[in-house]
Amino acid sequence: MQLRRRLGHADLTAVPEIRRALRELLRHRGEQTCTDVAELLTTELVTNALVHTDHDAEFTATVAASRLRVEVRDFAADHPQLRLPVADDGTHGRGLVLVQALADAWGVRAQGVGKSVWFELDMDGGGPE
Repeated sequence: MQLRRRLGHADLTAVPEIRRALRELLRHRGEQTCTDVAELLTTELVTNALVHTDHDAEFTATVAASRLRVEVRDFAADHPQLRLPVADDGTHGRGLVLVQALADAWGVRAQGVGKSVWFELDMDGGGPE
């Protein structure tokens, strides 16, 4: 099963729509164990792509066997940097820290012009080690 969406530059209204679509995809598959984490991490990746680049983005979620893979591709050359959030920085700087802490696997892959930031979750309840 796969879900794909094109996201317009800086269109933050896409974030709740992507969350709903992902929730429906997982519900259709009968998945309940990782839905909240999947939505949170998806929100982080989509928001980063829409806020920190001057380009559109592409969202893909793939469910295969007992694994969910979410990729958000943008068309900016800069790779995101994992950084520890600063106490007085409000809500900024926590996205990739959350992804690193909660995903079973994650990474950044160069793709011609731009990159894909992705994460995977085991849907059998295993969770990150």
